[in-house]
Formats: sequence, C-alpha cells, structure tokens
Amino acid sequence: MTARYRGFLPQLTGQPFLTDGGLETTLVFLQGYDLPDFAAFPLLLTEAGRADLLTYYRTYIDLAARHSAGLILESPTWRASADWARRLGYSRPELAQANRDAITLLHQLREQLMPLEPVVISASIGPRGDGYIPNTAMTIREAAAYHAEQAHIFARTPADMLSAMTINYAAEAAGIAIAARYASMPVAISFTVETDGCLATGQPLGEAIREVDSTTGSYPTYYMINCAHPDHFAHALPTGARWLERIRGLRANASCKSHAELNESTTLDPGDPHKLAFLYARLLHGPLPNLTILGGCCGTDDRHVEAIASACLPALEMRTA
Repeated sequence: MTARYRGFLPQLTGQPFLTDGGLETTLVFLQGYDLPDFAAFPLLLTEAGRADLLTYYRTYIDLAARHSAGLILESPTWRASADWARRLGYSRPELAQANRDAITLLHQLREQLMPLEPVVISASIGPRGDGYIPNTAMTIREAAAYHAEQAHIFARTPADMLSAMTINYAAEAAGIAIAARYASMPVAISFTVETDGCLATGQPLGEAIREVDSTTGSYPTYYMINCAHPDHFAHALPTGARWLERIRGLRANASCKSHAELNESTTLDPGDPHKLAFLYARLLHGPLPNLTILGGCCGTDDRHVEAIASACLPALEMRTA
C-alpha cells in the first residue's frame, strides 16, 4: 500500500474539497457511543465499531460525489498519541497498530469505492493536552519529540498527509510541523480559537501563524481553523492581511457556545446548518481568499456539510472555471 497524493496534494490546485463533520460528537450524541477521553480509535478493535466508522465515512463520500467535490478523509486518530493512549490502557505497540489500522481502513475504503473525484487520506494528530486548554504547554523541541512517534508511524502507511487538529498554542504547532518534516510528510496545522478570535494563550491567530512559519521555514502546507464557531473569529480576520492567504480550510463548530460551555454540556447543540453555511459563504467571499476546504467540527454532521457545500461550492467552482 502506497500513498496516492503525498507528492502533491490535489487540494492545493484550488479545486473544492469537503471534509467530514464532527466524528466524535456524532458517535457520542447521535449513535450513543461512550468514548472515554473522546477517543474514537478504540472502535477499530471491534467489528461493530469498524462498521459504524465505515458507515460514517461513506456518508461523506456520497455527499462529496453528489457535489462533484474532492474529499479529505480524516482518520479517527485525534486521540491516538502516547499520553492519551496510556490513559486508555494501550501499550506502545498496540497504539502503533491502532494508528496503522486507522489508515488501512481509509485506504481500503478509497480503493473499494474508487470515486471520480480525488479522495485524500489525512492522518489526524491531536494536541498532547486538552483541545481547549493549553494545560501541558511544551517547548517546540518537546512538542516535536512527543509527536514524532505518531508522525513516523503514519509516514509508513498510505496516508497522504498529516493534519494537526484543535491546536491551541504556537509552540506545539511548530513542534508538530518539525516532526512532520523529519517524517517527510506534508502537514496542515489547524488552530482553534476562543470567542475573542485569539488562541487560548491570548495570542492572536495571525501572530501564531506567522510564528510557526518563522520557526519552521513555512513548513506547514497550509493552515485551517477548527472547533470554533465563525462568530468567534470572523471579526479577527482583517481583510487583505497576508497571513490569511495561508488559511485554506475551515471546520467550524455548529454551536455558538464557548469552549467552556461546551465542556460542561451534556446535550448536543447542533445549531442551525443553514445559518452556519451562510457564515461560511460570507467568509469565502470576504477575508479568506484561498478557502477551498470545507467541513465541520463539534456538533456538525452531514446535514451541516451538505448545507455548506450547497452554499459555497458554486462560488468556488466559478473561481476555477
């Protein structure tokens, strides 16, 4: 098994790409799974779990096919790094196998379905600590060392790229980029922000992107924003700023609630899919000139991504016509 697009990612051509929605919130709130530490990768251990993951991914493959869009399949490995796996009782060999199995699942699915539009396999890397609180802050060197193990495992699979999701401080993002470089893997860095549009550390998003680029020689292939509602960050995107050209992807939350409120919530807030799609379209026509990768995060499902695709893809297709 070899990577299909690692040498050149098709989402860099300007072609519209979709992603999935909120995998973990879909599994917990819509399918009734109990996911300790919000970890989805243990589902790979059971036939029923694998079947539910395949059903989830096929939903988005069908959605992308209906809209003649490319698709980025994100592996269920956001929590599949050493510290989180240790909490879940995984040994290092078991964790390595889980990461490999996650990519194998997506590779086999892509090979079986053979869609007309490109399907990119993205190996998901999550933060070492809490996705909302930078409670295990590391230096760049420490972050590179921590994430190197998972990056090198993915480098020996058919994964086309790495994506670091829900990163909330610049040093960890830079460390992940360095780990990706040593593994010879392209990487997308996806930051999450608070309701003021800044990272949890208080650093403005633009400063974080410039810091990571300065530290790593602009190694990240592109940046994304995920796990925040557009109302939380739209005001912090100054039209015309050069750093905005580095943002190619958006995976927003459905809910307008803050991260603190979401952490305390025991019910799903799905928001309004059509309002969310309208906010995506406004960003597309405004401050994010290179936005071509569209999907969802916490609280979103295929209904949200369907609405986003309907609202945004016609405009993206006109750009490339």
